[in-house]
Amino acid sequence: MCQQELRIHTDRLIMRPVQEGDWPDIQRIWEGVNASPYARFDRPHNTDSTDVQGRIARWAAAGQGPDHFFFAVCLCKTVIGYIAFNRRPIGYEVGYCFDPAYHGKGYASESLSALMRLMQNRGVRKLTAGTAGENMPSVRLLTSLGFVLTGTEPVSFYADEAGRPVFFEGGVFEAVL
Repeated sequence: MCQQELRIHTDRLIMRPVQEGDWPDIQRIWEGVNASPYARFDRPHNTDSTDVQGRIARWAAAGQGPDHFFFAVCLCKTVIGYIAFNRRPIGYEVGYCFDPAYHGKGYASESLSALMRLMQNRGVRKLTAGTAGENMPSVRLLTSLGFVLTGTEPVSFYADEAGRPVFFEGGVFEAVL
């Protein structure tokens, strides 16, 4: 199927492949995420225009599989988040990021649920995801979609003033489709 033809519709949202022109929306999303209390649980997002433009161009060029799938989640014509699936030895790892202005409205659950069905229809049987144990909105999202905590691991994306890594407990979640 041609990348431009793939559109998944739900009652409120459209999921489509990420396009190069999505970079200003994703830049806005990353700026919001970087300012949120959950920023410490994720890699810092570089919001420099040139960097964002280049990264989103690479996502768009990566195509829609079989190793990577990058979906923009759109409310009307506004990109409010994205969901990525990356092939792993067994199944795919899913990652997601949504504009904090749209948190708490069910958009992540609605879009991720629809894309999980798409992946299942494509023969994917297992998904993994990681999130901080303290990031309760993300933990609730994953468990509501059938993911089960299968382990934990120490994770660090930041260092303290002395340069020592600051760790948090990351949860490893799995879903069988």
